[in-house]
Amino acid sequence: MDRKRLQFLLEVAILGALSFILDKLTLFEMPQGGSITLVMLPIILMAYRWGIAGGMLTGFITGLLKVVSGAYILNVYQAALDYFVAYTVVGFAAVTVVWLMNSRKTNNKKSMAMAIVVGTVFGGLLRFLVHYIGGIVFFADFAGDQPVWLYSLVYNASYMVPSIILCAIVAVILFTTAPRLLKRAY
Repeated sequence: MDRKRLQFLLEVAILGALSFILDKLTLFEMPQGGSITLVMLPIILMAYRWGIAGGMLTGFITGLLKVVSGAYILNVYQAALDYFVAYTVVGFAAVTVVWLMNSRKTNNKKSMAMAIVVGTVFGGLLRFLVHYIGGIVFFADFAGDQPVWLYSLVYNASYMVPSIILCAIVAVILFTTAPRLLKRAY
């Protein structure tokens, strides 16, 4: 195995595990699942270091670790959506990687911060969308008298919006003060 591939796989494993650990450090936890954490931060870091594939694989590993450690599972479809797909799509934060790296080369911290925020929000909103759909499809019974789409929107937004904001703030501080984290070293 060449050095580049080995480094990639090691970083996926380490950052996937770190993501899982950060998920356990909750600021607030919802009664039917979902919490305000920094779980997306290592996934976003991998997305910026290795592109969409690196971020998606790290997100997939994070979802897998959550499932094997006792996730709230109704059926195989809900597990696939709420854990594997939801965390995998966070890797799409890498859509701003070219912008971020160009800003890094010119040492434009403001532009770096904007690229990080846009990428983090994009990846986080994709995760929110997956949880929102899962809420409509699998958790309609919890909606009571209100429309299920509204229940899922409010429920998932109540923890996802703060999580996205928290991850964006920490990512900006971390990656603008230590931009070497964004660079791969072979």
